Order: sequence, then structure tokens, then C-alpha cells
Amino acid sequence: MREGKVRPSRREPDVIGWREIVALPELGVTGMRAKIDTGARTSAIHADQQEVFERETRRWVRFRVPGSRYHRDMRIEAPIFDERLIKNTSGIPEQRLVIETLLVLGRHRWHVEVSLANRENMGLDMILGRTAIRNRRVLVNPGKSFLAGKPVELKQPSDRLRSAVLVPVE
Repeated sequence: MREGKVRPSRREPDVIGWREIVALPELGVTGMRAKIDTGARTSAIHADQQEVFERETRRWVRFRVPGSRYHRDMRIEAPIFDERLIKNTSGIPEQRLVIETLLVLGRHRWHVEVSLANRENMGLDMILGRTAIRNRRVLVNPGKSFLAGKPVELKQPSDRLRSAVLVPVE
């Protein structure tokens, strides 16, 4: 190959739909419907009953992810990664807690930053924004849904496990 030439990619990006089933295994979520939204910068998950607390000198959040046909009602505890001002669907900035967790989309997996938001009136429990899919070898087909297939199960836990804790629902 001559100097200065760019080698073409050996693998084309996988095409995914505007809706997909994702897993968040570090949070215990084995399946959740997510909207893939390139118009949204930040990813968000529906979380209510948020409560901030300290554990071993670190800030954590305890929250509930209401059940759906894809997963049961869950109470989760996770370390807080950040707190940001994020525009909601109406364009109004609101302060949100952000956690970092492993996302599995079909055969792909990577860590994403996810804000905790009230998505009660939205059609899907999670929105996957453009920063989460940037440089991830996926291409979104806005006219199709559920192209990635079920999230591939992990054979072993992530080597970067974030210490999230599933809390029994009473």
C-alpha cells in the first residue's frame, strides 16, 4: 500500500432500527425497548423514586425502573458518574444525574453514560442518543425497527463492572 492512502474498512457498519431491544447487564436489565435517536445528544433511562446517598465516600443513587413486558420492576443502586444540565424533550434544561453502565445492542457492547429521567409519558423506557452510538460501527435505518436482534448474552461479567446493585423489590 502506498504512503498517504487510507485503507478501507474491512467491515461495514451494522444497520440497526430506530427501535431496538437493549440490555444493561450491570444494572440487571436483560431486555428493554430503546429509541435510537440521533437528534438527542444524551441517552436517558426512565427512573423514578431517585434518592442520592453516600457509600464509601462516593455519591450513589438509588432509583426504580418500572417494569414492562420486557423486564420486571427493579430497584437499582449505582455510583453517580456526573450531574448535568440536560434539555428535556420540550427543550427545557433540567438537572439530571448520570450513571455509566454497560450497554448491549445485538452483538455490540460498550459503556455508555445514561441520564436518569422521568420518561413516564414517553413510548419507550430508554432513549439512546447520538453520543452513545458515535464511532460504534452502527448505522440507523429510521424506517425499520428491531434489526439488531436480541442482545447477545455475556459469557462473563464486564472487566469494568461498575458495582451497581440490584435491590430486592418489596
